[in-house]
Amino acid sequence: MSKVYLNHKNHLLTIDEVFVFVSVDQDGEGIVGQTVQLMGQTVFMPFVCADKARMESLKPAAKKIAKESGKKIKLIRLSTREEVEEY
Repeated sequence: MSKVYLNHKNHLLTIDEVFVFVSVDQDGEGIVGQTVQLMGQTVFMPFVCADKARMESLKPAAKKIAKESGKKIKLIRLSTREEVEEY
């Protein structure tokens, strides 16, 4: 079983909006992201974030993916919060 670590400091009082980069084609929409190395494994990092600074930092990569893939990429802001479960 893999170990999961949460070792960053939270910095938002509450998360009231989430930004998502999605690709669009004839079959619908999909989440945009890239692969990264994490703890010795290659994992998919979706371009989903909860603050504008992070969203701005992902824009250049999203634009590059759009250009290289030929797919339209949209930036979507989701702003309805519903707390579903707590652990």
